[in-house]
Amino acid sequence: MPLSTNLHLRNVIILLKKWSKQEYTIAAFTIILFIFSLTFLNRSNQSHSNDSHINLIPFTPLANFKQLGALCLDGTAPGYHFQKGFGSGSRNWLLHLEGGGWCNSISSCSYRKTTALGSSNYMDTPVPFSGILSSVPSQNPDFFNWNKVKIRYCDGASFAGHPESEPKGSGLFFRGQIIWEAIMNELLSIGMSKAKQALLSGCSAGGLATLIHCDNFRQLLPKEATVKCLADAGFFLDEKDIAGNSTMKSFYHDVVQLQGVAKSLHKECLAKMEPSKEEILKNIKTPVFLVHPAYDFWQIHNILVPEGSDPHRRWKSCRLNIQSCDANMISILDSFRSSLLKAVNEFQQRKDIGMFIDSCFIHCQTWMGETWHSPRSPKINHKTIAESVADWFFDRQVVKLIDCPFPCNPTCHNMDFTRV
Repeated sequence: MPLSTNLHLRNVIILLKKWSKQEYTIAAFTIILFIFSLTFLNRSNQSHSNDSHINLIPFTPLANFKQLGALCLDGTAPGYHFQKGFGSGSRNWLLHLEGGGWCNSISSCSYRKTTALGSSNYMDTPVPFSGILSSVPSQNPDFFNWNKVKIRYCDGASFAGHPESEPKGSGLFFRGQIIWEAIMNELLSIGMSKAKQALLSGCSAGGLATLIHCDNFRQLLPKEATVKCLADAGFFLDEKDIAGNSTMKSFYHDVVQLQGVAKSLHKECLAKMEPSKEEILKNIKTPVFLVHPAYDFWQIHNILVPEGSDPHRRWKSCRLNIQSCDANMISILDSFRSSLLKAVNEFQQRKDIGMFIDSCFIHCQTWMGETWHSPRSPKINHKTIAESVADWFFDRQVVKLIDCPFPCNPTCHNMDFTRV
């Protein structure tokens, strides 16, 4: 890992020690994971450094962001990376919403604004487009020549915060909803308004943002256009941790309250005391595809076995590498998997909802070439994620792929954090 990354990581840990246990449990892991993910992607790109097809895409700050009031947490310009489509894909659009967790307090949001997840001052640019954003036909056979946009995440509330909730004197800007609307308007002005086909995708917090904004995205585009949405690891379970505490439910409640997220949700969801991801998905009218690992390490680390639930650190090795889990731990993980399958089971009858639920110990899988479509990609029924998504998007067939339990799938790309 580069020296600058190590120093930044050390500063993160020093600051996080000042936070509450709940803030540390989720925010610390999220920021560390974000840094690790960038390092992993850089290593992957370096291994393909001789590939002449890799393009670095510059950052485009949102025009007139101050006048529009569309601000990152620290008041800097939000923005995106845009690669123009060509040939048969010149009127097709693929948008990818960046992920990176959430902030649930003034303290965690104040730190977040000193990182790439809260300020464009710290964002890496230009960035390589890989996975679902790749322009290489062999790596992205069905979407390689589309107009492709990576929208950067700098608001801390899945593009759903509202300025009415900004704490006075905090120096924080909760403008996620305004950022979403402003970037959509800018993309419409440069050609998206004439789209024939469009796919809104997102990873993690960006996957949740995809679910929140999916129907609005459909409404922005021509009625005759084919418009669908893809949530990658964006379906977060409402489960108690191994100590019986509702750690994540409490965390999400704080995010919603802090940034006024409820204003961005469906009215039907607001009828519920605590809107769940299942309720959000139930009320989406636009076709949706769920790419999701049944052993999502982010959810295992933050929902099922957060730090506070394991005071004796019996789960330490298991949390870092699923291969280190004993039989009892695997049984608990399988129960967590069963909760996921139960949650999505009611959507089995909806032909417009597609699924690729593998049994891998990973989080996001669409933004990396290795897991999206390559000889090493995870497969179910001999099909990669890219092939399965394309079958669903182009109505080639109904796609409801659910893997057998761990460790049955040898194609899984299981993360091993002991190597970090």
